[in-house]
Amino acid sequence: MTGAVSPDRRRFLTAGAAVLGAAASAQLWLPNTARAAETPLPDGVFSLGVASGDPLPDGIVLWTRLAPDPLNGGGMPDRAVPVEWQLAEDARFRKVLRRGTAQARPEYGHSVHVDVRGLRPGRAYWYRFRAGAQLSPTGRTRTAPHPLTSRGPLRIALASCQNWQQGYFTPYADMLAQDPDVVLFVGDYIYESTPSATAVRRHEGTGEPYSLTQYRNRYAQYRTDPDLAEMHANAPFVVTFDDHEVDNDFAGEIPQDPAKQPHDAFVARLTAAYQAYYEHMPVRASAVPNGPHIRMHRRLEFGRLARLNVLDTRQFRSDQATSQAGAQDPSLTMLGADQKQWLLDGLRDSPARWNLIASQIMMAETDLQVGEGKLWFYDAWDGYQAERNAFLKEFKSVSNPVVLTGDRHLTMISDLKEDFANPDSAVVGAEFVGTSISSNGDQDQAAFRKEWDPRMADNPHWKLLDAHRGYHLLDIRRDGIDAQVRIVDTVVKPQATPSTLAKLRVEAGRPGVRLV
Repeated sequence: MTGAVSPDRRRFLTAGAAVLGAAASAQLWLPNTARAAETPLPDGVFSLGVASGDPLPDGIVLWTRLAPDPLNGGGMPDRAVPVEWQLAEDARFRKVLRRGTAQARPEYGHSVHVDVRGLRPGRAYWYRFRAGAQLSPTGRTRTAPHPLTSRGPLRIALASCQNWQQGYFTPYADMLAQDPDVVLFVGDYIYESTPSATAVRRHEGTGEPYSLTQYRNRYAQYRTDPDLAEMHANAPFVVTFDDHEVDNDFAGEIPQDPAKQPHDAFVARLTAAYQAYYEHMPVRASAVPNGPHIRMHRRLEFGRLARLNVLDTRQFRSDQATSQAGAQDPSLTMLGADQKQWLLDGLRDSPARWNLIASQIMMAETDLQVGEGKLWFYDAWDGYQAERNAFLKEFKSVSNPVVLTGDRHLTMISDLKEDFANPDSAVVGAEFVGTSISSNGDQDQAAFRKEWDPRMADNPHWKLLDAHRGYHLLDIRRDGIDAQVRIVDTVVKPQATPSTLAKLRVEAGRPGVRLV
């Protein structure tokens, strides 16, 4: 896989998926169509676009959801609808390799998840759907490298935290131009907050989502952002959720405000939120929810170059601590016993050069107290220190561990220390906390520096701290990771000017990260 954009691929990006989809409509479709047997569908069933995700060397998940009235429950008839799909070697579908028909069922919001197998590794493919007489935009995707290859580069874009009300998703326009092999989204795909009359863009509805229909409407609104839709249509995503997909700072089956959300009511809310999450994400059938439970932690291999461990730091965690002593309680867990062992096993037996961990929340210490003493965010790994410290000790024997994180709405790039209580302890890894796509809007940079710069001396492991909106771009090779912090000048307007804030380097075999 390569981050370089070939002339042919660049022309495809310029042309746009919708244009190619329209051109392809003149081509011969599937020979055994079932579309004539049903009542015609409402217009605009592909309003939410297309997406792909979780690439394997021989497979990919293709996604769409039929929703002609996306902000009002979807607007589909209450019946299953056959949706034809094709996957081809070329954008004009002259060489169709796989085809079939999936059922868009009302019980899953008329979403479609097609797990295509039998593909070649490290290859670009194009795909599209058809429902009745309507044709979807064309999507482009890419499989993972051959299992035995250690060649790179592998280009990963790290994204998180896209609040509709606080800004447009303009960083995705720049991300599209950078042509990543895969987009890693580590949480807060939607926000559950109530609509605000003073927002840059107002949330749909009248309050927070609680029911399945309300969560569907909120996801559908986010999916209508044109920059997000184009990015989904041009690269596979690997996703996991954090808190705002359900309820701010929830832990397991404990809401942020237990006095206002009784247990049974919150379990019903979890059930609805996880269902809507599955319906709108390009994930495999292993993620089909079982009531208030969903399987999100999983492992993806990118040859012998990189192993990606995707965590779920919400569903199995103990309730947050409320004091320093509580944060150091060895009984507290972020991952739960099973997921913790799964991660340890995956690190210990990894054949990969780089061992990546997608963690929704920050692993490196954040000491908020200037001078003597410590003050931590208890919702992050600082609130679960015994478990965090055990992982950091394990990192000493892991090949090139790198943690990829979101949540903070800041760029916070750090060395990972064996023991943050001892500034002289060994560096055992690196962490990239990606800034937000739009959350916090256009932040006051002077106010940010005034608040955070005094804390730098108490956090010597921090290598870069910044409050612009954007994402991180990582080019992974055998000898190192070259990272760029890509930012935009604004998210309060539909267009923005991108730039590179900083470049950083992680050397293979040398734990830690440095500014270039």
